[in-house]
Amino acid sequence: MKAGTINERYRHSWNVTPDEAIAIQNELRRHVVTENRLAAVNTVAGVDVGFPNRQTARAAVVVLSFPDLRPRDYAVAEMPVGFPYIPGLLAFREVPVVLAAVEKLRTMPDLFIFDAQGLAHPRRLGLACHAGLLLERPSVGCAKSRLTGTYRAPGPERGDRAPLMDGHECIGAVVRTQAKASPVFVSIGHQVDLDTAVRYVLDCAPQQRLPETTRYAHRVAWVVNDEPDTETQIRLF
Repeated sequence: MKAGTINERYRHSWNVTPDEAIAIQNELRRHVVTENRLAAVNTVAGVDVGFPNRQTARAAVVVLSFPDLRPRDYAVAEMPVGFPYIPGLLAFREVPVVLAAVEKLRTMPDLFIFDAQGLAHPRRLGLACHAGLLLERPSVGCAKSRLTGTYRAPGPERGDRAPLMDGHECIGAVVRTQAKASPVFVSIGHQVDLDTAVRYVLDCAPQQRLPETTRYAHRVAWVVNDEPDTETQIRLF
């Protein structure tokens, strides 16, 4: 499969009802790979999706070199919102515009870190799983807040973590990326294991609570309005 294109095995309609969306999640969840299939990681990408107005979704994807976390490439896409806001089904609002942005990249990253849930989702198919599966790329979910599951607070130091549990099942990790900062919620997206996901989130957050991937993607999502060009890159980076 060509990098950046959809895996045809998992392609589906986005013009669906909420019940149909849930059925799609329940089908796709069976194909998520929770084993580490990463090779060498030289590039890592962050993704941010915003809504400039109620009718429009806007995605930014920023590719950084790894481990020095310097910007290498980015792309932005917009499209009409085609699905209502329903917790647990946000992928049906956001993944189509994310895929459109990824298709514009000139550098396909080795790993995606999504500002979203992965397995830490009621049906074990958060946005990081859904997009990672469609792109057939290693992916991690690193969310700012909990969607589901229970946990005890991790220790106060950078790197401290606690399991995020749903009953007897571990669905993610609650990770302190900076001493005494609020933790982030890390979970498997696709083709990584949980320890690997946590390690890359920490490596991408050397000084701030959120990974640099997320911070750059958010910045680009709200500043850039056109295709990448040298002048814009200098202004942003």
